[in-house]
Amino acid sequence: MNPTPADETSGDFLKDALARHQAPLLRYATRLLSDPDRAQDVVQDTFVKLLARQATAGDDHVAEWLFTVCRHRAFDVLRKEGRMKRFAEGQAEAVPAADPRPGSALEQAETQAALRRLIDRLPPNQQEVVRLKFQNGFSYKEISRITELSISNVGFLIHTAVRRLREDGAAQQL
Repeated sequence: MNPTPADETSGDFLKDALARHQAPLLRYATRLLSDPDRAQDVVQDTFVKLLARQATAGDDHVAEWLFTVCRHRAFDVLRKEGRMKRFAEGQAEAVPAADPRPGSALEQAETQAALRRLIDRLPPNQQEVVRLKFQNGFSYKEISRITELSISNVGFLIHTAVRRLREDGAAQQL
């Protein structure tokens, strides 16, 4: 039995969504769960739900939807286990991306490592919104829907986090 054009379009959409969003979702879930194996399971569940949703290529909010579902699923896992763990330093950054970025200079890597250490010192709610904004490129409105916080609260958390990062970064350079 040959696939219909709609089946092929749906399959292409899912392949594209997987290629574009799997690595960022895996990093995000690993950050939330502090366990790469559980994060992989959560991301897999997220894509299974996308398949069941039968989204189409015209859906402009796929990334937002994926991150929201992933976040809810990760919190379900944490609630089921009855504990929330802090992340070990550098654990999420050790998750390999599907497409490693070539040409990362040593200086850039050191700067990024220093910035990650500064971000790790932020409160968890600030860490989450900063990563959603700057690592994954979501708007305040999208972050609001993902985290179920008000847009003004998202803005306040990001503003406070960026101010603290600047202050801490300047203090480290003295």
